[in-house]
This record gives sequence, C-alpha cells and structure tokens, in this order.
Amino acid sequence: MIEELDAVMEVMETAFDPHWGEAWNRAQVLGSLQMPHSHLLIADPSGDPWAYRREPAGFLLSRNAPGEEELLLVAVVPAHRGKRIGATLMERFRQDAQARGAERLFLEMRANNPAERLYRAQGYQPIGRRKDYYRLADGSRLDAITFALDLETDARSY
Repeated sequence: MIEELDAVMEVMETAFDPHWGEAWNRAQVLGSLQMPHSHLLIADPSGDPWAYRREPAGFLLSRNAPGEEELLLVAVVPAHRGKRIGATLMERFRQDAQARGAERLFLEMRANNPAERLYRAQGYQPIGRRKDYYRLADGSRLDAITFALDLETDARSY
C-alpha cells in the first residue's frame, strides 16, 4: 500500500492548485485507503493501470456503499492533461463501480472547477447545490455542486 500511497502523493503535489485547498494530505489519503470500501485507480501517462510505478500520471479514489459509489478525488499531473488520462480513469471507475453493484455514481465539486467538462462528457448531471460550501484561504466562498450518473439508464458502453 505504501507504493500506491507514494504514487498518489506524487500526483497530488502537482495536480491540485493550492489556492483551492482541495489536495489531501498523506494521512487523509492513507486513512481513506485503509477503509474496506475505498478503491484506488492509478494510471501512467498512457493510461495503463499497471505501469504507473514508472511514472504515475493520474489517480482516482472512490468509496462504495450498497447500490452507489462516490468519486472522492480524481487528479492528473498538469504535464499529462489533454491525453484522455482523466477520461480513462473515469471510464474505469464507472466499469469497476458497476461490477461492484453500483447503480448510481456521485461526485461533488466546487462551482468553478474546470473538471466539470470531463464530468459532463462522462454523462454526469448536476443534482444539487450547496451554497457557500467551500471556504477559500482569502475568506471567499464557493458553492459545491453535486453530480450523479445513473448507471441503469446510462446506455453508453466503454
């Protein structure tokens, strides 16, 4: 598990802009990984889940509950963005969650997150909004938007 944790933290260091305060620290990631219903995907620059030990380029962390799964974090190293690594991770997440029995996927993001394009392209739709949920270092606030994807009605195949 330490090798996977190191890979996640390597991506985390460059993928999240400190301005938004979204990156998790090592203890938070480790705590999540130790939970029995947490799942981790790691990819190298080609999207290969097994070659990441050479160069981790992205990861996705999720947790499941009966009938649903929540995306907790998804990140891609800035130098590897635009190569479909995020989309590949999201597609693998969908497949794996469905194999675990998920009927619906959820995620939450800050209102101005550019990853919204990726989520919508994957079929996620907004289902809720939490006003002023995120507090930034400068004291300003941003809404949180909750998205969902119903797997039973999602006819796309990967």
